[in-house]
Amino acid sequence: MAFLDNAGDIILDAVLTDTGRMRLAKGDGSFRVAKFAFGDDEINYGLYDLTTTSGSAYYDLSILQSPVFEAFTNNTSVMKSKLLTIARTDLLYLPVAKLNTSTNVSVGETVSVAGATLTTAGTAGVYVIAVDQNTTFANNAPGVLRGDSNGFDGSRNIAIDQGLDNNAEGLVNLGIANPLAETQYIIEVDNRLVALSSPSNDLAEVSFIDDDQVASYYVSLEGGEGGLNENGYFSEIRLADNGQSNVDSPLAGRAGLRFKFKLKVAQNLESSNYLFDTIGSTGTGINGIAGSSRYIDSTIRLTGFTTGYRVDIPVRFVKAV
Repeated sequence: MAFLDNAGDIILDAVLTDTGRMRLAKGDGSFRVAKFAFGDDEINYGLYDLTTTSGSAYYDLSILQSPVFEAFTNNTSVMKSKLLTIARTDLLYLPVAKLNTSTNVSVGETVSVAGATLTTAGTAGVYVIAVDQNTTFANNAPGVLRGDSNGFDGSRNIAIDQGLDNNAEGLVNLGIANPLAETQYIIEVDNRLVALSSPSNDLAEVSFIDDDQVASYYVSLEGGEGGLNENGYFSEIRLADNGQSNVDSPLAGRAGLRFKFKLKVAQNLESSNYLFDTIGSTGTGINGIAGSSRYIDSTIRLTGFTTGYRVDIPVRFVKAV
């Protein structure tokens, strides 16, 4: 990946993704461009300068002349911030999606805490996925999810709350604008390591697996009583009795829905050490496990279908030796 010089012109650099190139290479005339996306990850809008003495034509000059990313075919490496069009002109704030790390949640909505820390440089918060029964029993601490066949039906979930993260608009019980409420998510995982499941332990159906073995799951709200769907992915965010604040949520303002899911490790990860030896590492005292362990670090990526807001969730698959 590289930057393109944009000192004097506006540049549009577009390429097909790896999947698009593969379909074009079939040469059977069936290839059609049906979807495309724009991104502005490289743009710093803080460069908009209202104080310049050169006049209004120069307010955004630094932005317009910013170097832009060269188009890149790998869909997993580009466009974290995709552009979208919103027809409404009366919106002051856009909602976000935040990882919920609360331990004090209502019955039936237990959320595991990303409280454990990586032993590598940076010490970022991470969910620990125990891949077999021995590891689960050795590491029953907050932040650990049971991904093995025997413990997969436990009560812990990963949860994402969507809504406004400020209280500038007052009463949280009014909710967020319907056009911006997320009722659909795309979840991307490493298909070699893990599969997506609902809180009710129903494995989700894979929508697409790309050439990098990244599996995409499309999950949507399907109706049901009280706006909650039958498979349990979505639930309402509880409000305090006075309706002025959220309960057990990191959101500071009006809330949308909570999205919850589980992870079930792949059978080859549970019963074999091949992937641990190939793409993983070993260490002692990993995330509180006594003795030596094998582990693989990965990321679960969740993208809102309506707003395009994305959350990357670090996970570590651990097997005690």
